[in-house]
Amino acid sequence: AGKTQTWLARHCTMSQTKVSNIESGKLTPSLVDVELILEALGVDSPVAAEILSLARTANTEWQDHWSSRRRGLDKKQNELARIEAVSTEFRFFLLSMITGLLATPEYVRASISDVPGDQSKTIAKKLERQQVLYESSKSFTFILTEQAARWPLLPPMAMALQLDRLASVSRIPNVQLGVIPLGGHIPERPLNTFTVYDRRLATVETGTGALILRDHRDVTAYLRDFEKYERYAVFGDDCRELLTEWSMIFTRQRP
Repeated sequence: AGKTQTWLARHCTMSQTKVSNIESGKLTPSLVDVELILEALGVDSPVAAEILSLARTANTEWQDHWSSRRRGLDKKQNELARIEAVSTEFRFFLLSMITGLLATPEYVRASISDVPGDQSKTIAKKLERQQVLYESSKSFTFILTEQAARWPLLPPMAMALQLDRLASVSRIPNVQLGVIPLGGHIPERPLNTFTVYDRRLATVETGTGALILRDHRDVTAYLRDFEKYERYAVFGDDCRELLTEWSMIFTRQRP
């Protein structure tokens, strides 16, 4: 377009350094960045649509389970720990299972029992990551469906201890833990477990891998979903009462 980086930076309210890093490929621009640049340069609609499509793809990452297992699941734990280190606000929607940050050692072990080889490093790293819950500068909101909390991944007594663990974690000052009971009327249709880190990153789990979404529109969509599900959850003493009730049901079952 015959414009300088300085001109473009001024018209997009960006720094010249950011424009330079985008142009040189050192920085992946967000969809908002691309929209601002296209508008400033007056790019015509067909080309703009193509570039926006490329930007959306560039801000979406797919991590399949097979690749993660080949690299070693402990490497995945290191990646999660790095994300947790630079994030301050966490929202977890747990549809069918309990996440590692809330799990007992037995539950962690059972959750990766189908992975061949020695997983002791992965288990240790998962449990080590739980220390982030006690960092007062961070806030956590966990929403579990009743199915996620009660799915019998472990024998009855071990499941009772896992539910007791949830109740215990719910008392940490910077943690909100809620459950959605399977009763009444819930006119929503959740399809996936997902996590939102601050307002900049969302991860969505599927049966064969995870989507890493960085585009603000995708992240905002999951934030809105989270807020919807949050309205159906019970927290505090009501939540702990349900967890205790479910724990006692497991306790009364035969091994």
